[in-house]
Amino acid sequence: MKNLFACALFASVYVVHAADPQWIRLWPNGAPGSEGKTGEETVRTTPEGEHVTSNVHFPSIAVILPSKGTATGAAVVIAPGGGHSELWADHEGLNPAHWLADHGVAGIVLKYRLAREKGSTYKVEVESLADIKRAIRVVRSRAAEWGIDPDRIGVMGFSAGGELAALAATRFDTGSPDAADPVDRLSSKPAFQALVYPALPKNMQLSKDTPPAFLACGENDRQNISQGLPELYLELKRAGAVAELHVYTGVGHGFGVRATTKGEVANWPAQFLGFLEARKLLAPNQRAAQ
Repeated sequence: MKNLFACALFASVYVVHAADPQWIRLWPNGAPGSEGKTGEETVRTTPEGEHVTSNVHFPSIAVILPSKGTATGAAVVIAPGGGHSELWADHEGLNPAHWLADHGVAGIVLKYRLAREKGSTYKVEVESLADIKRAIRVVRSRAAEWGIDPDRIGVMGFSAGGELAALAATRFDTGSPDAADPVDRLSSKPAFQALVYPALPKNMQLSKDTPPAFLACGENDRQNISQGLPELYLELKRAGAVAELHVYTGVGHGFGVRATTKGEVANWPAQFLGFLEARKLLAPNQRAAQ
């Protein structure tokens, strides 16, 4: 078995797979709060070839599964960033999802509704939060079909998506037992959280029951992140929660998973995998070969 350092080297040269994944709507008949909104999603391509999505009215997930021979049973719902006005779907979505799948962890990329897009009627703590909570429930409802342990589904978020992941990890619920939709009867609590250079919600309610947190950012990121994330780490520890913090020297915002990422920060996906393994969130003897 190769070691985690070898995994990190792989991350530094990783690029998204060519095939466009199938997107599954979280609410097949339309999302609550999006009634009457029929505009099509728009995707622009940056000069570097990255895809940026906006105008999301039908929240959905792309499911990137590991091979059956390497599956660990763990899964991560991934929320890309983009300032709540767009979604950077490659380096903060599909790239990490494929990397995780190649290492035995299902990567579930979320397209959520955008609260700060021009003319938006959505709110981060209403529709956007509902989308990530629904994504966790949908994955849990199809866990057997997808080879996932329903007790080992976590969240990962980048930048604005990190804010959403943090909200999901602190404002979860156990589901509504009498809901007409069976999916809504399931818990939205994630088993763990990974916040990568996240925007941080205000007044986070932390306790010893807060899901274990993997925290990562660059030392040259804007102050509310480069200083805010270490402060969150200390608050989590004071609350009795499990947390691990990585601050990368000479690094700013938005590194994600890119072929161009070099240096120690390129190791963060492997360090996250080690975080899961140390907390027994990867099934024994089923870990992907590394």
